[in-house]
Amino acid sequence: MSQYRWDTTFSELYDRCVERYRSGDTDYTGYYSGEDLAFLTSIGYQPREFFDFVEDYAEGGEPSPSTAVLIASVRRDYLNTIMKGELSSHVIDPASLPGKSEAVEGIVWLPRILVKARGKLRGELDPNTMFCCGGDRKFLREHDIAPADFLRAVWAAGDDDGKIIEYVKKHSRR
Repeated sequence: MSQYRWDTTFSELYDRCVERYRSGDTDYTGYYSGEDLAFLTSIGYQPREFFDFVEDYAEGGEPSPSTAVLIASVRRDYLNTIMKGELSSHVIDPASLPGKSEAVEGIVWLPRILVKARGKLRGELDPNTMFCCGGDRKFLREHDIAPADFLRAVWAAGDDDGKIIEYVKKHSRR
């Protein structure tokens, strides 16, 4: 796989999977060749994780293909830069996620999306948990923050939740 053209490989696979989904084949387990699976692993993606973006786009029009590439770019960069290409074996239990109505400094959903964003960066989300799901998109839209920008802000903030709270507040005032 060409590192120079990884985004093209991602987009071609995404388009192929959307077409397959829209043709009526909604069982993602048959979507990927061995080469596709190796590619997904190389960018830090699980097959189900990739499929969630395909399914949401095919059914509801978002996240857009360009948003999916931008999110994948952040994850790929984090994997290669911070994790030195080593995949994590830890999986975040969905039951341990903050509740959907939990808030910090009056910002509902922030505790949940923050844990999910950190899990996305590290590749530790359970296959049934999606960063940029409908609830995440609603939160990000309400605060006028692009999903990939939020991931980069979480990366930059490290473990400092206060930096993320201020980042969200700053964008929410626009």
